[in-house]
Amino acid sequence: MKKFINAVDDVLAESLDGLAAMHSDILELGPERKFIHRRAFTPGKVALLSGGGSGHEPMHGGFVGTGMLDVACPGHVFTSPTPDQMLEAASAADTGAGVLFIVKNYEGDRMNFAMAAEMADGPVETVVVDDDVAVENSTWTTGRRGVAGTVAVEKIVGAAAEQGRDLAALKRLGDAVNARTRSMGVALTSCTVPAAGKPTFTLGDNEMEMGVGIHGEPGRRRVALASAAEIAEELTGAVLKDLDAAPGTPALLLVNGFGGTPAMELYLMAGLARRIAEAAGVRPVRFLVGNYVTSLEMAGCSITLSLLDDETMALWDAPVHTVSLRW
Repeated sequence: MKKFINAVDDVLAESLDGLAAMHSDILELGPERKFIHRRAFTPGKVALLSGGGSGHEPMHGGFVGTGMLDVACPGHVFTSPTPDQMLEAASAADTGAGVLFIVKNYEGDRMNFAMAAEMADGPVETVVVDDDVAVENSTWTTGRRGVAGTVAVEKIVGAAAEQGRDLAALKRLGDAVNARTRSMGVALTSCTVPAAGKPTFTLGDNEMEMGVGIHGEPGRRRVALASAAEIAEELTGAVLKDLDAAPGTPALLLVNGFGGTPAMELYLMAGLARRIAEAAGVRPVRFLVGNYVTSLEMAGCSITLSLLDDETMALWDAPVHTVSLRW
């Protein structure tokens, strides 16, 4: 295992310290590094709280800031944060309007966020993201996994929260965005969790995992390596089939890298996915290409389409200032 680490047990703490030091104008760490929060909370604004296992950076800490999340709870690598982390984060962020939890659909995350919601003093609502079309149930989930579509939910709902919308309205909006968002990924290599010290799974030189999860969970099937055009056709086709959008529907196209794929290849895939979507009658009008929901150093990518209307397009376009997303 070759990684920039000092000690396996310290890698998360040292990474969080580095993040906070480099971006002290945007965020800071809570006590004992239990959560990452924006430097200044807005009184009377609903707080958006998300989190999950580390190793998916910049998700979620990189999306804390104006126009997106107020606070994020980092768990250990590929491990859910604990209910006490979420409870302390919610307490710190709630300025009187309540807290919206945005939770990827993994059993550990859902269980721990649910426990925190039950113990919270103020009002809490939850949006569960389950955008992955690859498999209906997986190693760590009942139902579909929450993957890169979480970025669309957090950005759009985050913009609405900045407008002062109430907790119930934000919950409805988050559920609606999730219902109109679908993703699917492919892995060309595995990743190595520092504590394990060896690859999570093994792929042959001429193999890929179609429909892989962001923790390295098995996908639909292991197949021979194909051309970029064939991969894009399968991923985008599966997403389009599940969305079943009306012809002419505008959409956000997100091509997300898993940490080990060059930008050159991601943009190649983005161009292919755009043409495939347009040929099917869906109109990508907003685009995001890069590493946003990663799986450590895994080579691969996912393709996400999130259907837009005038409201959600305006919310996507609204200003955002975080470590990893800003305009």
